[in-house]
Amino acid sequence: MSEFGLLIEYDFCTGCFSCEVACQQEHRYPAGKCGIKITEFVMQAKKSVSIDYLPFPTDLCDLCGRRTTAGELPSCVKHCQTKCMHYGRVADLVEMMEKHPKTALFRPGGASGIDPTLRGGGR
Repeated sequence: MSEFGLLIEYDFCTGCFSCEVACQQEHRYPAGKCGIKITEFVMQAKKSVSIDYLPFPTDLCDLCGRRTTAGELPSCVKHCQTKCMHYGRVADLVEMMEKHPKTALFRPGGASGIDPTLRGGGR
């Protein structure tokens, strides 16, 4: 298991698909394949509707190992327009989760990465 991961603050995701496009272009995936997919969740109450978007890393996600080894952020994090995606050590991301209630943590098996403090990221 990797000691690095992604923290996604889905309360701020607008569903713009920038992360999907950036991933597809970075890895030259064909249409329909991607390392991250946006999923839309619609919750309907009697008088209101709530829509949340969750960027969901797929089995193809390797946290942009080539980029992170070179000291850069994963492509999805770099191109996120709302800066709701964070790359870093899982232990640090878990601490961030305690301050932000609507978050999801992704920790891929076998993904590599470097110390994210070299390049910052997220909000």
